[in-house]
Amino acid sequence: MSASELLANFSMIDVGGKRHTTRRAIAAGTIHLGPNVFVKVRDKTLPKGDCFPVAEIAGVNGAKQCANLLPMCHPLSLDQVLVSFELYHDSQSVRVYCEAAAHAKTGVEMEALAGANAALLCIWDLCKGTDPVLRISDLELLTKTGGKSGVWINPDALVPEWVLERLPSTTPLAERKVAVVVMSDRVSKGIYDDESGQYLVESLEAQGAEICEYQVIPDDFDLIQKTISEISKIHDPHVILCTGGTGPGPRDVTPLALADHLNPELPGLGEWLRSESAVYTKTAWLSRMGGGLIGRALLITLPGSLQAVKECFGIFIGGLPKAIVMIEKQGRKGRL
Repeated sequence: MSASELLANFSMIDVGGKRHTTRRAIAAGTIHLGPNVFVKVRDKTLPKGDCFPVAEIAGVNGAKQCANLLPMCHPLSLDQVLVSFELYHDSQSVRVYCEAAAHAKTGVEMEALAGANAALLCIWDLCKGTDPVLRISDLELLTKTGGKSGVWINPDALVPEWVLERLPSTTPLAERKVAVVVMSDRVSKGIYDDESGQYLVESLEAQGAEICEYQVIPDDFDLIQKTISEISKIHDPHVILCTGGTGPGPRDVTPLALADHLNPELPGLGEWLRSESAVYTKTAWLSRMGGGLIGRALLITLPGSLQAVKECFGIFIGGLPKAIVMIEKQGRKGRL
């Protein structure tokens, strides 16, 4: 088989339609040393000098060179690479950790693994003259964050406490009340099942939020106003998420119905969601999604389709907990 025929069986994944998000990964591996070389590593008396500064540089270079070593790995502009070491006297070994971060369309786990591996090999190179009986083991990915998977922790790895402390919370909306309202004539009549609202409810609960209200109502101007007003007064939620009625159709009245209730409107919210959504949908500019404040509640209006809601949720959920805190700091700490 020729080289061209062999390569025809492989392809680099197209990430052109994905959004840039903050990605971070931590990998680790262990090099086992003999008693003599371990003492020299510990005391920094190897013939070639202190191995750790050189191994740290090698780890950084290894992460940066990852795409050059792995044919199907995307070249990434790394924001940060950190390499650290832990010595274990009982097992006469060194545990190497490599953390990689980037604002990218794909994850940085391979960069973290490549960095850890390069640092391990550098230690090997610096120790082999003292004792060639060395062994590398347990090269593994410990954690990764960012993208659709959110926070991932290797269930089979022994992850140190300091690594876990660096991870974002898996329930950032704990103790926050959120209302979900679906505006749809056909869903309210039972013609279609509600998918977008249920997705929001399940996704918010997974983030730790308390769903204080969930309603499905028709695309009725007065009913939309009345429903949102009652939810604000009765539940005093932190967030109200509305899905449906934001398109250019004659029954898409959600933005108009809520315009007079927003104090203030937050035009940047809609601009941001449309701009980011354009990565997925070229007609995102047709949507009138947006929002503002009602009392202390941050109200966000989203499209009605399940796919659009998934895309938008992935855009704003990372900043939603901080937005709630900022709104509270502005003085909106209770019902207005």
